[in-house]
Amino acid sequence: MTERHLQPLLHDLVGVVLAPTSALGDAAGQIRPVGVQGVFHADTRVLTRAELLVDDREPEGVASGAAGPHGARFVGLVRWLGDATPDPTVRVDRTRRLDPRGLTEELRIVSTATVAVRTTVTVDLGCDLAPIEVVKSGGTTPALEAKTGGPGQLSWSGDGTTVTVTAEGADVDASGGRAIAPRLAWPVTLGPGGTVALRWRMTVEDPHAVVVCPPDEPAWARPEVRADDHRLTRLLDRSLADLRALRLADPDAPHDVFLGAGVPWFLTLFGRDSLWAARMMLPLGTDLAAGTLRVLARRQGTHVDPATGEAPGKILHELRRHEFALLGDTLRLPPAYYGTVDATMLWVNLLHDAWRWGLPDDQVEPLLPHLEAALGWLAEHADADGDGLVEYVDSTGHGLSNQGWKDSGDAVRFRDGRRAEAPIVLAEVQGYAYEAARSGGALLDAFGRPGADRWHSYRERLAARFRASFWVDGPHGPQPALALDRDKRPVDSLTSNIGHLLGTGLLDADEEARVARLLTTDALAGGFGLRTMSTDDAAFGPLSYHCGSIWTHDTAIVLAGLARAGFRHAALGFADRLLAAAEAFDYRLPELYGGDDRDLLGRPVPYPAACRPQAWSAASAVLLLQAATGLYPDVPAGAVRLAPLAGPELGAVSVSGLRVAGSSADVAVDRDGTASVAGLPAGLRLTGASVPTPRPAPPGPVRTAEGR
Repeated sequence: MTERHLQPLLHDLVGVVLAPTSALGDAAGQIRPVGVQGVFHADTRVLTRAELLVDDREPEGVASGAAGPHGARFVGLVRWLGDATPDPTVRVDRTRRLDPRGLTEELRIVSTATVAVRTTVTVDLGCDLAPIEVVKSGGTTPALEAKTGGPGQLSWSGDGTTVTVTAEGADVDASGGRAIAPRLAWPVTLGPGGTVALRWRMTVEDPHAVVVCPPDEPAWARPEVRADDHRLTRLLDRSLADLRALRLADPDAPHDVFLGAGVPWFLTLFGRDSLWAARMMLPLGTDLAAGTLRVLARRQGTHVDPATGEAPGKILHELRRHEFALLGDTLRLPPAYYGTVDATMLWVNLLHDAWRWGLPDDQVEPLLPHLEAALGWLAEHADADGDGLVEYVDSTGHGLSNQGWKDSGDAVRFRDGRRAEAPIVLAEVQGYAYEAARSGGALLDAFGRPGADRWHSYRERLAARFRASFWVDGPHGPQPALALDRDKRPVDSLTSNIGHLLGTGLLDADEEARVARLLTTDALAGGFGLRTMSTDDAAFGPLSYHCGSIWTHDTAIVLAGLARAGFRHAALGFADRLLAAAEAFDYRLPELYGGDDRDLLGRPVPYPAACRPQAWSAASAVLLLQAATGLYPDVPAGAVRLAPLAGPELGAVSVSGLRVAGSSADVAVDRDGTASVAGLPAGLRLTGASVPTPRPAPPGPVRTAEGR
């Protein structure tokens, strides 16, 4: 039987992150040479092992928790030492911290015993320099032999990367069989009530890394939030700490900061993920958006290359140090890969939204040639068959077969479960294209550049083509299809993709109301968020990556679209589901989780290989905060709309320190929904300032989950 390579699970591991470095170990603090445990740096596993023993026995782990923004603390008991009483009198407090150069561990042996304690503390180490894609595939790489240096020093090297461990006061054993499992050892003697602190440190020299740790602290605001629903403040606090840890920079322009997609598989530049996360973070300032836009603009496509998916004006999908090839799979992605259908339009939309939030003209103008190139890609390369719709196909046979945000190979399925064949025309991508045409045209007009009229005509044609091609009859009445297949047949499953159409301008008011009703059916909304596929569809599986699971960012984007469009009760329902999921995951929302019914366990089922923390999941907390306050600025137009989701159902919310055009703005919404704002820059007029009247939904045979 052919061996199956299984992706390792990580849902119960404890992670410590300071991008581009992360450490994953078990709840007791051990890093074992199994699965995805290890210390990773810029797509390479630099330590496979860090196992602590006392007298060659493992301490009994009893607790773990955060130790600052980039650290974790573990408490273990050593019950065979100390007083012979039922109470433990010797413990180990193990603190692991990351910094821009590497990792440090402090091992504090603490005794409350009345007798002296003599023991030997050891840490067994290992290194394989395995590429992240080998680990993700469930593969293995042979352990490397360690070299000894000065007192208490070990090192490993390969492919230009050098990993060094130093341990003051430790004896090092790397001889014979211990060459691939070297040991640090400290003899310890404690008097009654004594304590000793032991330390070891790992550093990495990696001149070929394509991403680095930014040199500065985060430029975004850290708002002060008070909310009746304390889940919101706890989620925001944890999310901002995780976002701080996920920041990355271009080695050639270290002050242009962006967010790495997620730990451990995607801690690098991802066009779609980095753009969505920066867009969600706009209420805290425009610096992250500007850095993300510039980093991607420098790598914008310049020529047609089928091997990489590059085309003139196209925005990058992902960046790696080498080819990304999964074991036992045909997938082989080049280091700079452009196989994404939506990142180019999302780049345009982020530039436009950042401008509306107050990105200064002197930062917008240098990006306008890149805007024109991106629109050029939309006009010349995004519609290969010339039918007026944006489509994709992998022509190499070893790239991503699906190139929207649901990019797994089985993501695009008919209602009966059949897979759609490429070229594929995704529903939400047409919405992104419509919005990019509108946004791009507005920027061209505002900065006196030609071409805006072309994009007005483009929108009209796209809307008419979409309306004629995508609407189908489903179990709950008319619905937009997920996609069109190669024969332009509607892929008629009911999915979360249709929620991304809200606010793009592609739908009229009645169509938006119909989509809002569909999104709140039990089939889509019966879990702890928005299911990626409805339970009525044959391909539904609660732990299917893209056909039934719940993605944090997907739920947040749709929630925000509902709130902005005035579908208040639908938005509030998803806000409550998302906050309930946050509470279950200790306020570190994962990339995705199970789409089971809420009453199955009373908490969401983990998707065991999900990234956590993950950029657009963490940034979803900021998007939820924006929806709660209802702050929607248009600085170039001199206006700010205030339409809060907070109020009678969500409770009161007040926020100090949001950023509009570089100024600190405060928003307060009381329990009856009356809102006020202070600190807006001069010249901005305020509209709204009360709970909006909910938009009515059309009648129809739709069973909703809003009241559950």
